[in-house]
Amino acid sequence: MDITVVGSGPNGLAAAVICARAGLSVQVIEAQPTPGGGARTLGDPEFAGVSHDICSAVHPLALASPFFAEFDLPARGVTLAVPDVSYGNPLPGRAAAIGYRDIGRTCAELDDGASWRRLLGPLSADCDGVVGLLLGDKRSIPPSIPAALRVAPRLLAQGTPAWGTLAGEDARALFTGVAAHTISRMPSLVASGAGLMLATLAHAVGWPIPVGGSQAIPDALLADLQAHGGKLVLGEEVTTPPSGVVLYDTAPTALLRLYGDKLPSRYAATLRRYRYGPGVAKVDFVLSGEIPWQDPRLAQAPTLHLGGDRTMMARAEQEIAEGRHPEWPMVLAALPHLADPGRIDAHGRRPLWSYAHVPHGSKVDMAETITGIFERFAPGFRDLVVGVRSVPAAHLADHNANLVGGDIGVGGNNMVSALTGPALRWNPWSTPIPKAYLCSSAAPPGGGVHGMAGFYAARTVLRREFGIKDMPSLSP
Repeated sequence: MDITVVGSGPNGLAAAVICARAGLSVQVIEAQPTPGGGARTLGDPEFAGVSHDICSAVHPLALASPFFAEFDLPARGVTLAVPDVSYGNPLPGRAAAIGYRDIGRTCAELDDGASWRRLLGPLSADCDGVVGLLLGDKRSIPPSIPAALRVAPRLLAQGTPAWGTLAGEDARALFTGVAAHTISRMPSLVASGAGLMLATLAHAVGWPIPVGGSQAIPDALLADLQAHGGKLVLGEEVTTPPSGVVLYDTAPTALLRLYGDKLPSRYAATLRRYRYGPGVAKVDFVLSGEIPWQDPRLAQAPTLHLGGDRTMMARAEQEIAEGRHPEWPMVLAALPHLADPGRIDAHGRRPLWSYAHVPHGSKVDMAETITGIFERFAPGFRDLVVGVRSVPAAHLADHNANLVGGDIGVGGNNMVSALTGPALRWNPWSTPIPKAYLCSSAAPPGGGVHGMAGFYAARTVLRREFGIKDMPSLSP
């Protein structure tokens, strides 16, 4: 076997596909009984016709990342349903803020739509340039200098106390809810970068939902891998380093356990100092009907940011960073059936995906807190709940070892890690361990179902280990 990939998340599978298409023999080893990592979908244990997305549910980068743009999921039979509403943000005591796929409609409903258009209009018009810049390897000339010149001042403004340049309480909340996907203090540059990219995608390509669940994405990657001779091993935990070249779609600290005293001392010390960020508490609900929103426009929003206004969200993120549970945490939620009606079972039951931001390693069950937040904006929500599947942050690693303490960013949601990975190296996908490479979300460009960490790691491996300088085609 030329290459072993440890972990079958989207990044690991992206790396495996590239290496297999380059003519190498590849095996993927996954500890869990099902593949997909952060893009898995599993059936509800009680209601057979309902399925839940275990980590990620909404996938704007499945259309727009350079890797997936070339891999072309739609051409492989993956239907990415793009709703008219990208996301909605309920607000206390006033109408919700709605991010439509149509930027004009979004601006028309905001208090200061001109401010929103100034921020995102030029970026959504150059989506490929923006995504190429923010998901680039950060070690070469930006693929689009004009995009860099548009992004830089906006990144600085929204990532510093100058973020007040975006006018209107509703617009500020709308952007902050998107930026909060990073689970970091705000304002910050890393939150600003994520907010700009995701909000740009909301208008340029939408926020699509894979029909049938997120599992459709890793399934398409696996089909291509196996068509090119690759192998998948499930239910096998790697306890000793595999032979040959290995790409780790794992948390970087897993290397401490695998290599022990064989690690170079300085690198081992760096990994011991590696810090994971705040976590999420996951709560999957089963509902018997539609949510009775006070603002009826939210009934068309498959993705929801329920953190209140900008001040409330920033305060909550500060509190969890300091190890406290806020009274009103940042909550993200998704109703995939609004874009994919097939997610409703024969009895009208449908899944509600949600998580709340919590301190690292929290053992608190957040189901009641999330229920209470829904009740603020949709009185009667509680009466629709027929099932609750709650996983505190401390237990997320039980079904995905990368999510240490519930940190879905694998420690990479900060500006330093986004640039350097877990250790200061010119090539952050390499390690000082011979033939060992890192391709998880802990390596640049960070979290998200985009496949780019796997792409860059595979590019490094092909060049360094096999002398292959030309990347293989990813087209179907």
